[in-house]
Amino acid sequence: MDSALLVHRLHFAFTVTFHYLFPQLTMGLAPLIVVLKTLGLRSNDETYHQAARFWARIFGINFVLGVVTGIPMEFQFGTNWSHFSRFAGGVIGQTLAMEGMFAFFLESAFLGLFLYGEKRLSPRSHWWSAVAVFLGSWLSGFFIVATDAWMQHPVGYFKAADGSVQLSSFWALVLNPWAWWQYAHNMSGAVITGAFVMASVGAFYLLWGKFVAYGRIFVRVGVVAGLIFSVLQLFPTGDGQGVLIAHNQPVTLAAMEGLFTGQPGAPVVLIGQPNVDQRKIDNPVQIPNALSFLTYRAWKADVRGLNSFPEDQWPSNIALLYFSYHIMVGLGTLFIAIAVVAAFLLWRGKLFSSHWMLWILLLALPFPYIANTAGWITAELGRQPWLVFGLMRTADGYSKMVSAGNGMFTLLGFMGMYTVLGILFLFLVRREIEQGPEAETASAH
Repeated sequence: MDSALLVHRLHFAFTVTFHYLFPQLTMGLAPLIVVLKTLGLRSNDETYHQAARFWARIFGINFVLGVVTGIPMEFQFGTNWSHFSRFAGGVIGQTLAMEGMFAFFLESAFLGLFLYGEKRLSPRSHWWSAVAVFLGSWLSGFFIVATDAWMQHPVGYFKAADGSVQLSSFWALVLNPWAWWQYAHNMSGAVITGAFVMASVGAFYLLWGKFVAYGRIFVRVGVVAGLIFSVLQLFPTGDGQGVLIAHNQPVTLAAMEGLFTGQPGAPVVLIGQPNVDQRKIDNPVQIPNALSFLTYRAWKADVRGLNSFPEDQWPSNIALLYFSYHIMVGLGTLFIAIAVVAAFLLWRGKLFSSHWMLWILLLALPFPYIANTAGWITAELGRQPWLVFGLMRTADGYSKMVSAGNGMFTLLGFMGMYTVLGILFLFLVRREIEQGPEAETASAH
């Protein structure tokens, strides 16, 4: 691989991975804040309103860091990936512009109203501002996912005389079936992050012995939401996404599963290490016929392996793709197990006194971030060697005039700057958690 291409890919991978640490929590917290506000309105219990204010402050910190780290990525399209921008800008410019002009402004405007306008609004109007923040954040997520989905499964375009692609149907772009399945899968993953973060903070309060009333609310809401969306992440969203990959990117499916040789009744590998040189899985633990059934709903269906495709169409890093996919699936299964046990204890009225389970919820906090990152690595590595699947190879999309040295210089600069931002974020969130949900009330008195 050309050294400049490698640096540009690493550059964008770093910035987008760091950036997505923040939107996944804002998109995950948004519906949970609406739930807290709804419970507060129905019960007329100020505790729920105070809980919603607390998480809105956490939301605000994430939102600001998400904006700061997200803006450079759009500039990278023009600086590091100018050939891609020239080729596909006529299509993806539509969704990126709509995300900035509509969704972002809707979310940011009503977030300010929710955080600072409560005393000027009626309780029901304040509830509607929370709903608007939720809609804005999820609409923003849709336009970004629709952009990526077009790169995975191009629709609604035509080739212009200059070689670029232009949009022929806006509705084909936003109704792309790949976009809707990918969006559903992505957003359920975001809510899992929000739910486990909320449950983890609640578990911390219960184990600490402070803000216990809020800790109970956070654990209860987080566990219930975590259970619902962990199941949805598996089925139907994960299953639907997998079926799309099987039918539209079969070479990606083969690499994800480490299936080097196609066969009827293909197995699912639970544990094993891909040996690309020898075209096999080392030390495999498999479920026979399971891959055939999951992809084609027939136990003996023929699943094409990597040997069915020219090597220049294989994903560029099969081992990383394989491990990323299996980490995502493994952690998703773990989330279901944790949520089921916690929900059972909650139903029995024993969760808040079960310190062992509270410790599990507390220590589970980083794993949804790892799972979401692994999922996006799977999606983006799986599309390789294509930048736009079937239309433009990654090697043809980067800026040929930006050298590897220039790219590395800016990458190191971004790494230093983002390290500072990460430390600032941890400091601000730690301070909010230590002060607790009652901090605002205490300062008012």
